[in-house]
Amino acid sequence: MAAIRQPDGTPLMDSQGRVTSHLNGLFYRTISILEEGVIPIYVFDGKPPEQKSEELERRKKVKEEAERRLDQLKKEGTGEIKELKKYSQMSIKLTNEMAEESKKLLDLMGIPIIQAPSEGEAEAAYINSLGLSWATGSQDYDSLLFGATRLVRNLTITGKRKLPRKDVYVEIKPELIELAELLRKLGITREQLIDIAILIGTDYDPEGIKGIGIKTAYRIIKKYGKIETAVEKGEVSKQKITFNIEEIRNLFLNPLVKRPENNLELKDCDEEGIEELLVKEHDFNEERVKNAIERLKKAKREAKGAERQKGLDQWF
Repeated sequence: MAAIRQPDGTPLMDSQGRVTSHLNGLFYRTISILEEGVIPIYVFDGKPPEQKSEELERRKKVKEEAERRLDQLKKEGTGEIKELKKYSQMSIKLTNEMAEESKKLLDLMGIPIIQAPSEGEAEAAYINSLGLSWATGSQDYDSLLFGATRLVRNLTITGKRKLPRKDVYVEIKPELIELAELLRKLGITREQLIDIAILIGTDYDPEGIKGIGIKTAYRIIKKYGKIETAVEKGEVSKQKITFNIEEIRNLFLNPLVKRPENNLELKDCDEEGIEELLVKEHDFNEERVKNAIERLKKAKREAKGAERQKGLDQWF
């Protein structure tokens, strides 16, 4: 939704003004991922925990302010393309209709999808911990807090990338983090990693504890083992804790998840269904879609075949 846009930041749309950036991205990027021998499983968010309401409200206000600023620039006609694009991206909204349409497209493509009962990150980590996937693909380190054995970041983001609000470009490459190795190097447990995260702030306590950064949080937990002990010893001020530590800890250790009911393997794609959705309903280029479908079929055959059974380790 953020990346696939016109130069001024306006999302791709069909002839009826309906946004199609999500469908464009899912369709072509999923095919590219498959062509690398990676079989994706898409996990969709469910209802977020009540404890996340503060963070969700903060994000909502950021989007509303960006939308207000974007409208103002358009009315005044004073905004540069770069500025229009920035506020357009900041005001992105993924609607329920877009999510359902995305599920429909992936199902037509024969790609496994899962509807999480709550946090998508938690469900993806659970699937990974069961050994039903090789890794969790996400930009969010929360995957490790939820117990993912492996986390792959920057899975579809490669090459040069501009840093937010800076005229600086950095090289982006896929990054693999293995939870057991991370904990071994840090000399802590997963529970202690969660406590470090709580001290510096998570989606459930966005502010964390003021004055405590990453290095200090690590030192405190290494020394005392858990937040409560640090509080007892006077290292952490009880007055600064405005949230329920055990409640947040439990959200990471025992999140609302469910074992997948469906087979998580690739299925045959519905070519007519894909063309109906993309070409007839949303005005995608027919020839390009048909060519992509052929790529999809070939990539799936190879992903299932013996030549791709060498293990994902070689891809990363």
